[in-house]
Amino acid sequence: MAQEPNEKLYEAYYMRVFSYVMTLAGNRTLAEEITQETFFRAFSRQSGFHGESDEATWLCAIAKNLFLDEKRRQRRCGPLPHDLPDSGKTMEQSAVDRDASFRIHQALHDLEEPYREAFELRIFGELSFREIGMIFGKTENWARVTYHRARLKLQERMEKEQ
Repeated sequence: MAQEPNEKLYEAYYMRVFSYVMTLAGNRTLAEEITQETFFRAFSRQSGFHGESDEATWLCAIAKNLFLDEKRRQRRCGPLPHDLPDSGKTMEQSAVDRDASFRIHQALHDLEEPYREAFELRIFGELSFREIGMIFGKTENWARVTYHRARLKLQERMEKEQ
């Protein structure tokens, strides 16, 4: 049975879009909501894709705009109760955590492929090494080695910054 074009698009790019939104949002629930809305918008406005870029780029642009819209809404309306921190951290601890998180994401952004994508799929996509290997058309062992090399590269870059 042949798949619909929308199903193929969804299956091909869901994890990539979700991982991208996860890096932006840092919140799994919000990332899932934005990813679903991204595909809904893409399917309902497919005439918006003109082939000027890669389909993944187009979908990530939609996701980024949805994420920015959500952030604007939160600033206007204030955070929703589930967005409020409940960690009991001081303002100083929260600032240090945000700074460290930003530096990690910056180092990750500069990481070359396939290390960056393998790391994102493992950490943000919560995929198994077997699943990551399948995405790349490689073995589970390849995915495991690539992920661990990515971790080492990130650690080296973070140590150089400090």
